[in-house]
This record gives sequence, C-alpha cells and structure tokens, in this order.
Amino acid sequence: MNKLNIVMVEPEIPPNTGNVARLCAAVGADLHLIKPLGFSIDDKHLKRAGLDYWHLLNVFVYENFLEFEQKNPEGERFLATTKAKQFYTDVTYPAGCYLLFGKETKGLGQEILHRYPRNLIRLPMREEARSLNLSNSVAVVTYEVLRQWKFPQLT
Repeated sequence: MNKLNIVMVEPEIPPNTGNVARLCAAVGADLHLIKPLGFSIDDKHLKRAGLDYWHLLNVFVYENFLEFEQKNPEGERFLATTKAKQFYTDVTYPAGCYLLFGKETKGLGQEILHRYPRNLIRLPMREEARSLNLSNSVAVVTYEVLRQWKFPQLT
C-alpha cells in the first residue's frame, strides 16, 4: 500500500481537522480520526475548513486507539511530539506509513508514545515556544514524506 495515512488522535478544534482534511484531499492521503472528538463530524466549522473537497477524501473514524490499531495492523507509525529527540527530516518514511498527531491541548498520550519509542519525531522550534498549530504541523510533516516519495501522482 503506497498511500500516506494521517492520524489525528482526539482532535479538539474543528477548523484544524477541516484544514487537515483539505490537505489529505489535495495530496491523496487517508484521514484517520480517533475518538473522542471535540466536535461533531457534521460541524459547520469543520465542513467550512475542508471546503468542497470532502468527496476527494477517505475518512475513517475509530472509537479509540485500540480499535485503530486492530483495524490497521500494517504500516509503520511515526508520532509527532515535542518530546522527540529526532527531527521529522531525520527519518526515511516507507510507503503506507501512518503519521500520528495528538490533540491540540496535550499532544499524544504517554501510553501511545511508549508503543513506538523509536519513531518519535518533532519539528524544530525555539525553546520558548510550546508548540506549533496542529494543522500546520501536519502539513509540514506530510510534505516532507511526499518530498521523499518524489510527490507521487501530484502535479
């Protein structure tokens, strides 16, 4: 499977998820949402941020992280966290991988981070800055993966 998979674990802010949905639609990535969500899938802010791209998108919703893992046993996972030592550019991303991003207020939980300790990645930033906007972080890492893959099927 060559497809890139973007995973949002317990996203809280509809416009961020809408922006990520639009990104996934534009680059052909699948979007995986893990509950609890801080909004309804029908939320008008979510729909507005995704504009009219929803028909170009595969969205999968899971009740919890265990269900996500059970339904997606294949594919290497890379977890974005400010706690990582390695930069997102230090990694070679294989086809069919999953990029995991946590909720806006807390990031990914320790129980998830401990499952994949070798695959933690971070975006460099000033020490005084707490974090970047979630949808911006997803876009930066997504385009690094696509760059490494030589932008397949994109013009």
